[in-house]
Amino acid sequence: MSRIAANHLLKRFGDFTAVYDVTLTVEPGEILALLGPNGAGKTTTIRMLASILRPTEGTASVAGFDVINEAEKVRQTVGLLTEHHGLYTRMRAMEYLKFFGNIYGMPEHLVVERAEYLLERYGLQEALEMRLGQYSKGMRQKLALVRALLHDPSVLLLDEPTSAMDPASAHLVREGIIQMRAAERAIVVCTHNLHEAEGLADRIAIISRGRIVAHDSPRKLKQLLMGDPIMELKLAVPLDGASEYLPPSLDLVDGGETWVRYRTSDPQDTNPQVLRAMLNAGIPVVTLSEVERSLEEVYLQIVGGEQVQENLE
Repeated sequence: MSRIAANHLLKRFGDFTAVYDVTLTVEPGEILALLGPNGAGKTTTIRMLASILRPTEGTASVAGFDVINEAEKVRQTVGLLTEHHGLYTRMRAMEYLKFFGNIYGMPEHLVVERAEYLLERYGLQEALEMRLGQYSKGMRQKLALVRALLHDPSVLLLDEPTSAMDPASAHLVREGIIQMRAAERAIVVCTHNLHEAEGLADRIAIISRGRIVAHDSPRKLKQLLMGDPIMELKLAVPLDGASEYLPPSLDLVDGGETWVRYRTSDPQDTNPQVLRAMLNAGIPVVTLSEVERSLEEVYLQIVGGEQVQENLE
């Protein structure tokens, strides 16, 4: 059973449709990255899944609970990190976490135990006596993440989890998210950091103008929009003396003095053939690797196309 299942979600605010016909699932132990430009509908989708906003149409279940009819159970189950943290600036960290632990119905000793572990895990142990109003933006972000994790939720909805963080803190949080996936949590991450999304996500959903316009693994999205992967073979000798030994069916796309690139739909079959041919001919190979194609190229192609179409309409 999917930990998160949304079917044809739609949300209107008066005459404005913020989210239109969003359907997606997230399994236990899976990370879904939700990408899209500002105003695309990412945060509205997250708030519907967290039972903060009621869908105008459609259905969704989170951790087995219906987001409309069992909204209170959803809110008790989900770990939610929002863009605006709502920290109580006169409180200290432990006071703040005890307050939310009480809302979650947690025994105080368990709140203290979880809070101490998480505050140390995310580098906030030394700031316990500071009021939250004295925290930096990055510290506030980490405390909001600790709050989202306090009740050990099976579902995490994280909106820009590493925003305002220095590189070391952002790395720490990304490592934490990967560990949470290993614990069989279902995780949705909204982010503008495409490198982060590619490194974390099992699947990516790109939303534009309230609709999901692409949804698949990073590799499959690249292949769908940019064609089969391109491999680069680098040799220790000039290519002129080695090209005759390459498989004749190879789909060459580019080359230089000591390197050649080819496109293949099946690298696991083609690459061994190429290496075997070089080995049999006694030609030393330096490297054979896939040419990196960034998620940014895919994202801009999809979202750019959507915006062009919008302008034409």
